[in-house]
Amino acid sequence: MLELSNLSVSEGRAEHLFDVTVGFRKGRLTTLLGRTGAGKTTMMRAIAGLAETDGGRIALDGKDWSRLAPWQRPVAMVTQQFINYPHLSVLDNVAFPLVRRNVLQDKAREAARDMLGRVGLGTMIDRRPSQLSGGQQQRVAIARALVKKAPVVLLDEPFVNLDYKLREGLREELVDLLKAERETIVIYASTDPREALQMGDDVILMAEGRAIQSGEPQNVYARPGTTRAAEVVSDPPINLIGMEVSGGQLRLDRLADLPARALGRDLPAGRYTLGLRAHSIRQGGDLSARVSLTEVSGSETVTHLQAAGQALVMLERTVTNHALGTTIALSLDLGEALVFDAQGRLIEKEPVHG
Repeated sequence: MLELSNLSVSEGRAEHLFDVTVGFRKGRLTTLLGRTGAGKTTMMRAIAGLAETDGGRIALDGKDWSRLAPWQRPVAMVTQQFINYPHLSVLDNVAFPLVRRNVLQDKAREAARDMLGRVGLGTMIDRRPSQLSGGQQQRVAIARALVKKAPVVLLDEPFVNLDYKLREGLREELVDLLKAERETIVIYASTDPREALQMGDDVILMAEGRAIQSGEPQNVYARPGTTRAAEVVSDPPINLIGMEVSGGQLRLDRLADLPARALGRDLPAGRYTLGLRAHSIRQGGDLSARVSLTEVSGSETVTHLQAAGQALVMLERTVTNHALGTTIALSLDLGEALVFDAQGRLIEKEPVHG
């Protein structure tokens, strides 16, 4: 178990991590999900000893790392950049960390050759990095990290500089490769909610230098604890709509009045925030909205709308070209709606008993 306890990191007056307490389990791939600047890279650098901490503790299996230099920490790290040694062959690039640890060159090369075969580069061991594609260079960097057999592997958005199709394929291969490392703690940083939720056995949501929620991906997605967590975990963006409950009615700010029972729960009178995911807004209905932007991604269409001054995002599981400025009819499906209180905290829905 890798444990971070009350960890804080700052630079000048800027706070990059603030009082973070999280744990990472062996044999699990944990994704750190958050926007750029959320603290993901800083956390990894702190674990690796590359960022000086202001307070808190980092420990692996109870052993405190506070006084360990970076080279003394059993960590392997892969970053966004393709960091390979241009003058060495692919084989020697991967063998290099073992040779530095005084492993006999023949044994280091044998281990490197095996690892390169596992990442699909077994036929390219004599090439130089400049002779490889971007995706192949990142495979070399991953092989060099994994060949060390470090108990902690840090992957800081390793595929962000690759095109979508290549990134998707490498991601699947990496997950399969890492699942075989049952004693390894793997931490993977991402800004992409879909990637983080699909890859991880566990997910930690990061925002403004804090770990705001953690757990199994399906649970975190289904029950984000706050409006901020809902924003971090949602792609396309979640619709957060102000809501007033009064006299058995729901009044959605500037949008619609609905019977309170539409949410399937009893709410006391007061102010709330309704969380409505993009797939719960559909064409056809009593509301009207004007199209401000249409984005086609694969076989899906994300449409940004304005309805009575309220910005909305709609997801359609098909390719649709909505012309800019077009007015379309909408309906809201509240069946999967989330409700947050005035402080932005999730109000759990009461279980339905047969």
